[in-house]
Amino acid sequence: MTKQVHLAAHFPGVNNTTVWSDPAAGSQIDFGSFRHLAETAERGTFDFFFLAEGLRLREVKGRIHDLDVVGRPESLTVLSALAAVTTHLGLAATVNSTFNEPYDLAKRLATLDQLSGGRAAWNVVTSWDAFTGENFRRGGYLDKSDRYVRAQESLRIVRKLWDSWAADDLIADQVAGRFAREGAGAFADDGDHFRISGRFGLPPSPQGRPVIIQAGDSDQGREFAASGADVIFSRHGTFAAGQTFYKDVKARLAKYGRSEDSLKIMPAVTVVVGDTDADAVEKAAYIREQQVSGPTALVLAELLWGRDLSAYDPDGPLPELEPVVGSSVTQGRVGYNDPGPIVAEWRAQAEAHGWSLRETVINQQNRQTFIGSPATVAEAINRHVQEDAADGFVLVPHLTPTGLDDFVDRVVPLLRERGVFRTEYAGPTLRDQLGLRR
Repeated sequence: MTKQVHLAAHFPGVNNTTVWSDPAAGSQIDFGSFRHLAETAERGTFDFFFLAEGLRLREVKGRIHDLDVVGRPESLTVLSALAAVTTHLGLAATVNSTFNEPYDLAKRLATLDQLSGGRAAWNVVTSWDAFTGENFRRGGYLDKSDRYVRAQESLRIVRKLWDSWAADDLIADQVAGRFAREGAGAFADDGDHFRISGRFGLPPSPQGRPVIIQAGDSDQGREFAASGADVIFSRHGTFAAGQTFYKDVKARLAKYGRSEDSLKIMPAVTVVVGDTDADAVEKAAYIREQQVSGPTALVLAELLWGRDLSAYDPDGPLPELEPVVGSSVTQGRVGYNDPGPIVAEWRAQAEAHGWSLRETVINQQNRQTFIGSPATVAEAINRHVQEDAADGFVLVPHLTPTGLDDFVDRVVPLLRERGVFRTEYAGPTLRDQLGLRR
């Protein structure tokens, strides 16, 4: 049976693929940018529009990292505005479970779900580092090992709140003077991290409750996704790695009484489309050079070496120094537990190809997933889905806000011709688009 491809659009925002300095790049915080990308995704009948979120800008030796200067608007505020200018596109917000309370999370997400007619999704993420925690009253208190424990409890409670209204609890009978059945919205929970009770203020939306997205490749993250997520957001560098991940995660579902179709695996990918394959390869090389400036190359090398490398020439050779484990030279980015083997690999590749430090970083850090003509890209995406390397993809463009225009105009029509991608939306809710039950 031919599988259908699922596609989502990631707003570029602040990440290692964004080229904010390109002359063609627009604002990362102007509403027009969000609207353009969302309308492009809806024109392409994508499942959902995905917003990342960071609770603190990354720093390098006390200065904001150059990839973070564009800012990070709050996800739910932006998506609430987009709900008014879209009709079918899902609206996925990244909201941190570590520094938010379950009741507030449940109400904010349920509000977006109501405003959008059942199109909301929550990408559940965690934080554990003291650097991020400094922005909050409880700064840095949470042990790294506890982040998923708190996240699982938070998600469980949020779902309990969403489910506290039964389908027939809302009566709204003006003649009888009854608004709701007795006990509607009542909840109570006593857990390790939260002890709450009360009455939830919103009945279910048309899709029942928001879709849950989990981002994580670790074993703990995979298990968390298998236990309760609707979509898992990940990244894999090769087709074989995708198949391995797909098989592993799908195999975990049975123990939770779930079918394989109940969890969609949608890795994050980057795409470069050219008139020909050769044209696309040339464009991809140019984009990689834009993504890694000299200062950025040093920052990424410092993350690996754990040392201040500002005295080094990014167009010169790699440092001869050995890496330092556990360094805090770079704040707000996940470091390396064992950088030694990676440094050795970088040195071997640099020597074999005659690469400078910057060239090494470009070739080791940034690789577009799909590169080629529209036909080549369409075929590669379809192969990944049909051969169980993914259920679909979250596309992360390098330009704001026009980075998906080429894909929607040139690749989507070819996927439709193959009969593997919709020509119109399946229904009004995000669960309809993902093929998930209410």
